[in-house]
Amino acid sequence: MLEIKNYKIPSSFSVKEAVNQMDKGGIGFCVCVDHNDRVLGIISNGDFRRAVLNGCDLNDNVEKIINKDYLYVSSDYDQKEVNIIFSDNEVQHIPVIDKGTLVEIITEGTLLGLERDENKQILNNPVVIMAGGKGKRLDPFTRILPKPLIPLGDDPVIKVIMDGFRKFGINDFFISLNDKGRMVKAYFHDHESKYQITYIEEDKPLGTAGALKFLKDKIDVPFFVTNCDIIIKSNYRSIYEFHINASYDLTLVGSMQHHIIPYGVCEIDNGGILKELREKPDYTFLVNTGLYVLNPFLFDLIPKSTYFDMTELIQKVQENNMKVGVFPVSAGAWNDVGQWHEYKNTTSYLGL
Repeated sequence: MLEIKNYKIPSSFSVKEAVNQMDKGGIGFCVCVDHNDRVLGIISNGDFRRAVLNGCDLNDNVEKIINKDYLYVSSDYDQKEVNIIFSDNEVQHIPVIDKGTLVEIITEGTLLGLERDENKQILNNPVVIMAGGKGKRLDPFTRILPKPLIPLGDDPVIKVIMDGFRKFGINDFFISLNDKGRMVKAYFHDHESKYQITYIEEDKPLGTAGALKFLKDKIDVPFFVTNCDIIIKSNYRSIYEFHINASYDLTLVGSMQHHIIPYGVCEIDNGGILKELREKPDYTFLVNTGLYVLNPFLFDLIPKSTYFDMTELIQKVQENNMKVGVFPVSAGAWNDVGQWHEYKNTTSYLGL
């Protein structure tokens, strides 16, 4: 059973503080309470995403974005009632409320006897993992091992990524290889794999998007592209539906990142007159994580056998008056293992 205190946020919190607390809880769900511990509403990853897309200031009070029209059960609930709520609604958590106070959170799939509709999660879209880079940010580690085989617990990062997609039914993977590519193939050869893997072998470095050209006429449905050094803890079905429902041609996943400048920042005017001195300002940016959904006709925009980055492809998509979408996730949903300090943070965050 969940430790309830870890999933309650006071109504005095800002949106940013609430999302940080939600990240710590690890289930993408919290309940907002007033100073008397009475439930005011809930906040989920979906509520956060909608708030960002609607231009919400993360310093605003969390009450501006909480969902006050939520589903819940009383403390005398029965299993059948809960089963119906989960089967008939797109919810993953149900608060249990007794006299206005939160007493329990029921998570989908954990209730004994719950018949979960697996079809709600199934995706049949292929995933392309860009694993041809040299991993210079992890030097000297990558002088010995290729970046995709960096260990995260008992498995290499590339398998952790693939296992994350498999939870949503995805089994079809394309892996681009260049530097130390034979070691990656040897790993999957020596370890029995439950995945359908096709390798894209680059004769020379082709950037973060150039190798996709090899897949023209091999993929005819929207597909995921991911860097091989990131872990995204999000609902891939939601990402795909966001892409499809808004008719985007390319969707990138962006993470809200907060940075505090540990100094006073000077703004000047008229050749040196101090206009404002801001002490330790806090900035928030929506950062590209390296996870995308692409429509297959975008292969036509990629040059053949040419070094070509994803940023160049995005620019071409926009130049051709096509739509590029951004799917926001919280800071804690993105783990970048491509540099040492982030690698250490990720192993700690994932409890490895």
